[in-house]
Amino acid sequence: MTESTSTVSMAGTAPTKGGGRRKLSLPVILLIIAGGLLLFSLVRILSGANDLTSVGQVSGALQLAVPIGLAGLGGLWAERAGVINIGLEGMMILGTWFGAWAGYQWGPWTGVLMGIAGGALGGLLHAIVTVTFKVNHIVSGVAVTILATGLTRYLSNFTFAEAAGGSSKQSPRIDRIDRITIPGLSDWLGEIQAKHWFFVSDLAGVLGGLVTNLSWLTVVAILLVPATWWILWRTSFGLRLRSCGENPVAAESLGVNVYKYKYIAVIVSGGLAGLGGAFLAIVSTGIYQEGQTGGRGYIGLAAMIFGNWMPGGMALGAGLFGFTDSLKLRGGAENVHAMLLLLAILLVIAAVWQLYKKKYVPALVSAVVAGLLYTWYALTDELPSQFVDAAPYVATLLVLALSAQRLRMPKANGMPYRKGQGK
Repeated sequence: MTESTSTVSMAGTAPTKGGGRRKLSLPVILLIIAGGLLLFSLVRILSGANDLTSVGQVSGALQLAVPIGLAGLGGLWAERAGVINIGLEGMMILGTWFGAWAGYQWGPWTGVLMGIAGGALGGLLHAIVTVTFKVNHIVSGVAVTILATGLTRYLSNFTFAEAAGGSSKQSPRIDRIDRITIPGLSDWLGEIQAKHWFFVSDLAGVLGGLVTNLSWLTVVAILLVPATWWILWRTSFGLRLRSCGENPVAAESLGVNVYKYKYIAVIVSGGLAGLGGAFLAIVSTGIYQEGQTGGRGYIGLAAMIFGNWMPGGMALGAGLFGFTDSLKLRGGAENVHAMLLLLAILLVIAAVWQLYKKKYVPALVSAVVAGLLYTWYALTDELPSQFVDAAPYVATLLVLALSAQRLRMPKANGMPYRKGQGK
């Protein structure tokens, strides 16, 4: 048996019985997206929240989803090699600081590169502690985040605080990366969306958001999703890396340098998280501010888990979280109020499905919760501002709770490994 064939057998597709679900093919993903868009269109018509799928809403959601998606991609790289990366938040913090520090002095693209380097340094530290010294991955990740928070606060005191337009908690203004809008197509899609037709206008709003006011760094980030899939699932390098997360003992017996691949994966993981941090500082706000990551590293980790450790599913999860985050920025309470109706409809569908599967208790619970949500929606016109602000985090908890039963992480994920362990 050849090395590549054996590695495929260790890092192949997840089983479909007793601990995993089938990988989503492109047609299935497109059907899921189309079904979701139909539901959104129905909710928009019933609730009158016409901004729910507008060009501006989708464009804003995409911008908010990118840093979450980059953090999720970073987590995917590390965990596919068997290293849990709770430190994504800290690596994003390093990316924001280094990206802003270099960006305001030497330009935004230099800031992007330095943001990647800052996150990669955090990844290197996490790799040394977990891979070489076998420290618990969760403890190491939390320590990296605490260290990054303290380090950036300390560095800001004698860098940004002494710069014109800066302070100990924020950087001077950073030049923006150019944005692109496809002329003609963007206006045409915007006109169709403004007519508020069922489904057609919603589809136009989604497509319009993808071709309007788009940063070049957003384009790079989107392309990293298929690039990650191709590298990890279509190259011998990717097969060896994934084998380290599935069965490192067998991988080493075939000549794979497990330590090397784990180091590469965690450093790349940190670099991607750092890129997400640089995106926040340079594209989203144009300035570094202390605490601006706002837990997006953890939400990115949740998106990766929701996506079952696959790039496509992770991208869908990041899009979901970015969308819920954008609701409070455009239309605020009205849009989040409309989401109560969406949740009620989804729970009704879930109840019908559970009845079909003869799971009567879960079906009853889903139906009761759906009724309560619809009652809440029908008896109120808006939601408290505190609930609107908490919407992204509530969505994170709901998604993880609903998807947790059908997930399959890499078999050796989080397990310490010593060189020569299988001999």
